Amino acid sequence: MSSRTTADISFKPLENLEYIENFNNGGNRSFKLGLNKFADMIQDEFIATHTGYKCRTIPQCLDYENYSNAPINFDWRDQNTVTPIKFQGRCVAAVEGLIKIKTGKFISFSEQQLLDCSTNGGNQGCNGGWMTNAFDYISQNQGKTTEKSYPYQQMQETCNTQINKVATISVYRMVPENDEEALLKAVTNQPVSVALVGHGRDFKFYNGGVFTGDCGNSLSHAVIIVGYGTSEEGLIYWLIKNS
Repeated sequence: MSSRTTADISFKPLENLEYIENFNNGGNRSFKLGLNKFADMIQDEFIATHTGYKCRTIPQCLDYENYSNAPINFDWRDQNTVTPIKFQGRCVAAVEGLIKIKTGKFISFSEQQLLDCSTNGGNQGCNGGWMTNAFDYISQNQGKTTEKSYPYQQMQETCNTQINKVATISVYRMVPENDEEALLKAVTNQPVSVALVGHGRDFKFYNGGVFTGDCGNSLSHAVIIVGYGTSEEGLIYWLIKNS
């Protein structure tokens, strides 16, 4: 339960609006900021409720063959492989894309299932966790059910094990760190789960364009890369979607 006062709540949107206007009027920018549903949150509250990725060191490997003919621009949305943006699906989006590529079936999977059930090994429900634990849960428990069968409740509840599972994965691979060529190869094969710094103020109010803000090194938010391209200004970018 938040302990913020009425003064806190009324002050934050005004302070954030001033910050956004100063940023957007601050000269030549490759991206813009805008007010959104996070404008009345203090920073600690935003981090606690809308980030939660936990970093873990695990072996890295890729078994894709050398891919030298990658297109200049690529977007899995053009192939109807990406579900609509979700509140925070905790890694199911990459699996949704893979199942569509492999089977032709476009299924929106349950994020609530992972929130409730993928708690062994360190995942902490609404308090965040590791992408790898989510993938391990899917592969070791014979798969995922649909969002319709197990809808999102915005809070952790008791795991429902009496569900019909419609798809699964058998294995996953890690893209080597700091290897954009390897990441490009992976993205041209399927949408890829990644972690980024998702708690910065500029990222919080991002509203369009190529984000060139401070990347930092404290990973806090899991998303998926669904493509890449080059802007008219010559900026190379990755297309990301809230997972």
